[in-house]
Amino acid sequence: MSTVNTTSSSILAALNSSGSSSSTSSTTTSEDIQNRFLTLLVAQLENQDPLNPLDNTEITSQLSQMSTVQGIEQLNTKLSSLVDSLADTQSVQASALIGKTVLVPGSHVTLSEGDAYGGVNLSSAADSVTVNIYDSSGNLVKTQSLGAADAGSLLFSWDGSTNSGATASDGSYTFKVTATKGTSSVTAEALQLGTVSALTRTTSGNFVLDLGSLGTYDFDDVYQVY
Repeated sequence: MSTVNTTSSSILAALNSSGSSSSTSSTTTSEDIQNRFLTLLVAQLENQDPLNPLDNTEITSQLSQMSTVQGIEQLNTKLSSLVDSLADTQSVQASALIGKTVLVPGSHVTLSEGDAYGGVNLSSAADSVTVNIYDSSGNLVKTQSLGAADAGSLLFSWDGSTNSGATASDGSYTFKVTATKGTSSVTAEALQLGTVSALTRTTSGNFVLDLGSLGTYDFDDVYQVY
């Protein structure tokens, strides 16, 4: 009986001692956990009942649990370092895009001195791709056939000519895309070109591209960079 009482008192003392020392810190680190565990384990070994010693399997299990805690702490540290490294890399890549032209979702084209450019993203190959261009009032200005195209993104150009044979004035226009393969329609997404004028960092730490009048876009929205 005296051995049991001594063991209980020693264990409680070890816990109280480690608890009071750790109370000075607002967080518990893996080192704190390790020290507390070892103090408790030593107390158990010193005060174990000789007629009923601690099971080796139990001690091994406890040591394994301690190693797991240490491993998780080290993994978290490495992951945190990796996240910081990726954020730095993204910052460098983002800054390199300022002044670049990017292809993003949207249906605007700007005609300037007889040149306008837009893009299309096809979900699958198409036998026929058609672009209809409209003025600011919604009037159809030009219907342009791009022919057959493979799946993915492609660019098209417009020289400003209209369906009536006239030349459209410089300015902003919109367009719609239709695509077919045989008698079936193919999903076609309109893409627009914009110049990256600035970068904006969100509250989550990510960067978005400022394309001026076209608005802001995430990196994931960019199909191509020119």
